[in-house]
Amino acid sequence: MKPVAIILFLLMYVLLLSFPKIRAQVALSTAVIFVILGILPIDNVFSSIEWNVILMIAGTMGLVFLFIESKMPSLLADKIIEKTPNVKWAIVALALFAAIISAFVDNVATVLMVAPVAITIAKKLEISPVPSIIAISISSNLQGAATLVGDTTSILLGDYNGMDFLDFFWYDGRPGLFFVVQLSAIAATFILLYIFRKQKQGIEPMEKTVVQDYVPTVLLLGTVVLLIIASFIPNKPDITNGLICMTLFIIGLVRSFIIKRDAKVFKEAAKEIDYQTLLLLIGLFIVIAGIENMGVIADIGEFIAGLSDNPFIIYTILVWGSVLISAFIDNIPYVATMLPVVTIIALKLDLDPTVFYFGLLSGATLGGNLSPIGASANITGLGILRKEGYEVSAPTFMKISVPFTLTAVTVGYILIWILWGF
Repeated sequence: MKPVAIILFLLMYVLLLSFPKIRAQVALSTAVIFVILGILPIDNVFSSIEWNVILMIAGTMGLVFLFIESKMPSLLADKIIEKTPNVKWAIVALALFAAIISAFVDNVATVLMVAPVAITIAKKLEISPVPSIIAISISSNLQGAATLVGDTTSILLGDYNGMDFLDFFWYDGRPGLFFVVQLSAIAATFILLYIFRKQKQGIEPMEKTVVQDYVPTVLLLGTVVLLIIASFIPNKPDITNGLICMTLFIIGLVRSFIIKRDAKVFKEAAKEIDYQTLLLLIGLFIVIAGIENMGVIADIGEFIAGLSDNPFIIYTILVWGSVLISAFIDNIPYVATMLPVVTIIALKLDLDPTVFYFGLLSGATLGGNLSPIGASANITGLGILRKEGYEVSAPTFMKISVPFTLTAVTVGYILIWILWGF
């Protein structure tokens, strides 16, 4: 049965790559076949799904919808632009703003928040918005690994490794991924400043967005605070973080309904939740549990560990291999598959797996920036430009993304090994 499981798993990946619009259906269909064939016993299906991850993502998406609807992101962007002397600093400031927001909000949602400001500036100055939208997209991806709620891959790692919100800041007595990502971001920002060094057009003050409802902002900040508090609670239920995100989303949604007295708020909020991603993850959790049950994960881990007895070489393969793979395939199924593989590798080498976990997340999260199709935020940004009449070629995108990504990954690669490789 193991060969059948491997063939089905590989076929699933091929179909995920070939038909990105039906990824959820592909993963769920494979999961159903796994259960029918007995690759994963039906009794293990429910327990194989990481419900904490599903609830966290759904709740965060809902909160982000309320946050965007309040117009607070637009106001913050307006205030930032007000302080910038020229286009170069405006582009970099918007990219940094997108990065900060993206540490706590989904990357795609971040692009949807910040991109309209960049479009408005470009129209007023009669310049192309392409460079600024690319910078915003890749900057939002960079910060995805900074916090527990920064990206789906971070949520996957946190749930798999039992990490709480504060563990991304300080873990086992050492600086966590947050500080690694910030140093990577600083290095990458210098790359942006160099790329946009000739953009010196002045910027006139813009009309500021008016925000009348601050409660969604409070709810989003409250989510972060409660996740921090929950990290200090011992022996808490496995779905604690998910319940926090969902509860605050429901509070915000019910409040919105009471104020507007219109049931459409429920329909609008429901539309903003990415069910395709949630269903994709459910399918992947079942499939990965199935191949793990067949011993395939252990085989992959032993193969990679057998490539070298040197932990640094294995670490290097994981980081840069993840960068290359994530440049062309979605990093969610890749990270979900590789987390148990990394555990096997660490056991085989008799090492603490943390350096491999962090290296995997860093490479997979940042690697998506190499190509226009490597990350959902990139696809979203290019989609916004297409609606504005700008078709962006891969070479144009990569002139900015490649130096930015290689710089950020290299800094992270070195720092993670220094902090966790010894």
